[in-house]
Amino acid sequence: MPSTATRLSVFTESVIRGTTRLANQYGAINLSQGFPDFDPPAVLLEGLERATRGPFHQYAVTWGAPRFRQALAKKISHFSGLDVDPDQHLVVTCGSTEAMLCAMMTACNPGDKVIIFSPFYENYAADAILSGAEPIYVPLHPPGFGFDEDDLKRAFAQHPKAIVICNPSNPSGKVFTREELLTILRYAEQYDTWVITDEPYEHIIYAPHEHVYFNTLPGAFERTITVNSLSKTYSITGWRLGYVHAPARVINQAKKVHDFLTVGAAAPLMEAAVGALELPPSYYEGLTTLYTAKRELFLDMLRTTGLPFTEPQGAYYVMVDISALGFADDTAASEWLIREVGVAGVPGSSFFREPVKHLIRFHFAKREETLRAAGERLGSLAVRANAGR
Repeated sequence: MPSTATRLSVFTESVIRGTTRLANQYGAINLSQGFPDFDPPAVLLEGLERATRGPFHQYAVTWGAPRFRQALAKKISHFSGLDVDPDQHLVVTCGSTEAMLCAMMTACNPGDKVIIFSPFYENYAADAILSGAEPIYVPLHPPGFGFDEDDLKRAFAQHPKAIVICNPSNPSGKVFTREELLTILRYAEQYDTWVITDEPYEHIIYAPHEHVYFNTLPGAFERTITVNSLSKTYSITGWRLGYVHAPARVINQAKKVHDFLTVGAAAPLMEAAVGALELPPSYYEGLTTLYTAKRELFLDMLRTTGLPFTEPQGAYYVMVDISALGFADDTAASEWLIREVGVAGVPGSSFFREPVKHLIRFHFAKREETLRAAGERLGSLAVRANAGR
């Protein structure tokens, strides 16, 4: 019998989605896969109802329905200050998952190298490999998850075709500073490297940190391919609406990749989402307030466990050190937490290139009552943690 492709042997199915399946099996509170358990804004639900009755059930324009792209361009322009042409600078995709693969396949040839910061969202390494590229890993060092410039310099010295930046970061919650981004830009210019930025948590930032759009840095736009989605900002992870934002010459090529990957995003969902893209600035201010409160609630509950953790600067994830629980590795700890404690978190090792096996990633994009219930269950860890010391 013929064998399957050898490239598939170097990565696994998603650990995150696998943890969700295990949580469902045991009835655990799912703080692993990052989706909310509350409704999106009413304007989206109302738009969805209208769209189901309208003429939006057939193919839209392959790279995105015009009304959706126009609203998206205005929203991006408002927050970034960039002049965004909805016809020249955008490709709408089936979530940021497709957008990232589209960006990788647009930027890279087989045999090229791609810099990925570690810890990283698990899709990045797989996307590089599926594109025929070779990942180069640069470690981010806790607790602040900054990078050592010497490590970055050595990676760029291998002449990578692209570097991937998740900002704010999943899983670490790091927000890259302007100075860090300017350092990356300097090396990208020196080695003529694409910068692929993944920014779905752009509006979930905790004071005093601020989000800097990489493509707004001086001279950066022409080498930046921005990947983003509506999933996190509007609590619609299941709608799978993402996009690539880049210079026209890049988008002309990305359109071809997107066309043959998925043809196009769901027409009725694009129509329904227009209202969300037109929400006033007060919505985004409210989003910051909402997640700041959730962050403080969940971190307060984590403190009762006595387990160390890193306070996120952005996004809605927390990396918790479970060393004191006495497990040999984080996978065993994650499975025990699901079965015995009733709370699901992702083994941190799935995000690291380095042999890191003492961390669990939890998320707090849940209703207050869900977080409090999870906190009560996690409170039992204090006894075990103290016994392990």
